[in-house]
Amino acid sequence: MTEPRLPLDPAALDPAADVTRAVEATLFAAAEPLSVQDIAAYVGPDIDVKAALATLADLYATRGVTLVERGGKWHFQTASDLAHILRREREETRKLSRAGIETLAIIAYHEPVSRAEIEAIRGVQISKGTLDVLMEAGWVRPAGRRETPGRPLTFATTPAFLAHFGLETRRDLPGIDDLRAAGLLDPVDLAFEAMELPETGAEAEELESDDDHA
Repeated sequence: MTEPRLPLDPAALDPAADVTRAVEATLFAAAEPLSVQDIAAYVGPDIDVKAALATLADLYATRGVTLVERGGKWHFQTASDLAHILRREREETRKLSRAGIETLAIIAYHEPVSRAEIEAIRGVQISKGTLDVLMEAGWVRPAGRRETPGRPLTFATTPAFLAHFGLETRRDLPGIDDLRAAGLLDPVDLAFEAMELPETGAEAEELESDDDHA
C-alpha cells in the first residue's frame, strides 16, 4: 500500500531555487526575448534576476536547449550542435540580393543610419523594397527620426539579427582584416583598396611641370 505523501513544509523550500524557477517559467512562457527589466516586471523588483539567469545559463549549458543573451535580451534556443536535427527535409532558401547584403552591412556597422546616409555610403540609390525585405526578415527596424532638417527616419539592426548570425553584441561584428582573411571581400573591393590615390599638391604640380618641359 502506497503511503500518503506528506504536505511539503514551506520552511524547507529554497528561496533561491524558487526565484530561479520563476525566472525560468517567465522565459519559457515569453513570446519573445526578455531583458532583465522585462523579467523583473513579472517576478518582482526585489528579485535578483541576474543571479537567477546566471544559474539557469549554467544549468542549461549542456542541455538540448541553452539560455543565451542577444542584444541585452535573454531567451532559450536549441543547442547549436543539435539544430540540424530540427531542420525540415525541405527548406525554402531566400537569398539576399547584393543590394540587400550591402545595405544590411552598412546598417550593422553605422547604425542608426538614414536612407540617405546608406545611399551616400553605397554610392547608389536603394529601392524601398530592399529595406522592406530586411524588415520582413526581422533583421532591421526603424530607429527613430534624426533631429535634422526633414527629420529623416533612421534604421538599426535587431536582436533577431544578432541571434541569426550568432553575435552577442554588435562589438562581435568582424573587422576588415577578419573579412579579408575569411575571403569575404569582393575581388573588386580588394582591387579598389589596393589602388594608389592620385597625386595631389606639390607632387601633382611637379608632374604637370615635367609634362610642360617634355
